[in-house]
Amino acid sequence: MTGVQAARAEIIVTMDGDGQNDPADILTFWTAMQGAWDGTFLLLAGQRVRRQDTFIKKASSKVANIIRSSVLRDATPDTGCGMKMFSRQLFLQLPFFDHMHRFLPALVIRMGGRVVSLPVNHRPRRGGRSHYGTLDRLVVGLIDLFGVYWLRLRWTDSGGATLLSIKNNN
Repeated sequence: MTGVQAARAEIIVTMDGDGQNDPADILTFWTAMQGAWDGTFLLLAGQRVRRQDTFIKKASSKVANIIRSSVLRDATPDTGCGMKMFSRQLFLQLPFFDHMHRFLPALVIRMGGRVVSLPVNHRPRRGGRSHYGTLDRLVVGLIDLFGVYWLRLRWTDSGGATLLSIKNNN
């Protein structure tokens, strides 16, 4: 949130700081953004191909993505990927909470926006260490999942009327 608030550019790119995301993918995202963005809410989300993680990380991520997608109906295959591109205006209109990056697709769709998943390179971790274990991510992820589900149901527009439909423009 702090970085997006401080940014002055209209388009924001996020990526993991451990070297697993390839900065070369930014050009692919930029090209896709230019072709797909019509001024409405659009989130480009990375989908890690040939993922360079342990079996347990890949397996737990796959299960988490299946559960999240089935509950929130966001049809996004890999929300844990740090590589994302979106407008600053879009992000600043979303409710902010810790770990929200995993739920950006559902939140954007809830606002009537579109999500496009793009394949990205994935490299071995070059620095730092993961701050999550499998159990930590499970507990926090489930709490956040139910929180986002509740929030999605209770979300109101600026006029105070509850929004009843969910757009999914995939």
